[in-house]
Amino acid sequence: MRFWVGAYAPDTGSAEGIGILQAGERDALGAGGPLGMVATAAEVPGSPSWVAAHPSNDDILYAAVEFDGTVQAFRRSSETRLSPLGPPVEAGGAVCHVAVSPDASFLIASCWGDGRVVRMALDAQGRPSRPIVSAEAADPYGASSEQASVSTGARVSGAVVPDLAAAARALREAAGEEYAHLIPAYDDVPLTDAESEEAAAGARVSRAHQAVFLANGLVATTDMGFDLVRFWSANEGGLILVQEVALPKGSGPRHGLWHPSGHLYVVTELSCEVFVLAPDRAGRWHVVSGQPLLGTLPTDTAAELSMSRDGTTLYAGVRGSDTVGVLSVRGHGEEVQLLALAETGTHWPRHHLVVDDTLLVAGQLAHEIVSLSLDTRTGVPGRVRHRTPSPSPTRLLPMR
Repeated sequence: MRFWVGAYAPDTGSAEGIGILQAGERDALGAGGPLGMVATAAEVPGSPSWVAAHPSNDDILYAAVEFDGTVQAFRRSSETRLSPLGPPVEAGGAVCHVAVSPDASFLIASCWGDGRVVRMALDAQGRPSRPIVSAEAADPYGASSEQASVSTGARVSGAVVPDLAAAARALREAAGEEYAHLIPAYDDVPLTDAESEEAAAGARVSRAHQAVFLANGLVATTDMGFDLVRFWSANEGGLILVQEVALPKGSGPRHGLWHPSGHLYVVTELSCEVFVLAPDRAGRWHVVSGQPLLGTLPTDTAAELSMSRDGTTLYAGVRGSDTVGVLSVRGHGEEVQLLALAETGTHWPRHHLVVDDTLLVAGQLAHEIVSLSLDTRTGVPGRVRHRTPSPSPTRLLPMR
């Protein structure tokens, strides 16, 4: 089985562009076999950190080119090669996610750098154009004294978050060359997800991060800077804001996952929790429950949220302690329960994917992709079975 691999290019990583991963035999349905990188399908110096597939044309792929601030469409020109399909289309600062509508009429780009949520039309060939920037987000909590800068770091949810990068550098200098390697490399963590100069100063800034297509034509987007989940309807004129749901202050909603039960699960990057959202009879969305990823560290940041094929188990990746939370879906989907916090066996699990009985994990800072077997009874991952070098991987997408 093969996968497209999004990655960070040399400015912040070491990849050349979009890669191809092979797991097991080429035509195998599962991903439990040995891993290996096959080729670089397209050189993309601006960092294609997220890739998404066209819903009906297996040969078309879209990339959020993060540090160019653009969305680029590609067409498969051979088994291992992608060619640009039209010119890149401007989205916004640090575009980090792209999602394609089920009917392939448009896509939505989310921009971490400036908070933009952008609708782009897709033509019959799948080429994006006519970007329309949606309504800006407003901070539901407004300005407060809690957001003031402090000497040791920033206040998030009322707690002081230390400047770990500065502390790591100071400790390494004090320890000397012989023991410097024992100090955690907190100053080697990329600032493209959870932190920035503004965050270090305690400011709250809009940070759009993902779009999810729901039932009945709705779209949900996350804004981790303002702790918002926003719901939209779409037409040719762009996205129309329908409703906003505020999560706890400082939680940082990052990625959402629509469940067949009709619930929306959202993992929060900063507080490492999974929230369950659902609509009432009038169609208004609310938070109905939440589950902290117990056992995570104060310095951890959550990343991706995925689920098993049957929808009974969720997996929430956690960077820092490099673990994955395994959660059971309870009742009719309105509740999740933490079963385990398991080791991923790699550093900085930026993205992960469940393929039958296998969990594939992109270890961004380890520059590798690993696979772990899932217990058929509990769904909990075991030890790493296979690993392969892969430069700065940030996204795994099954190749159809």
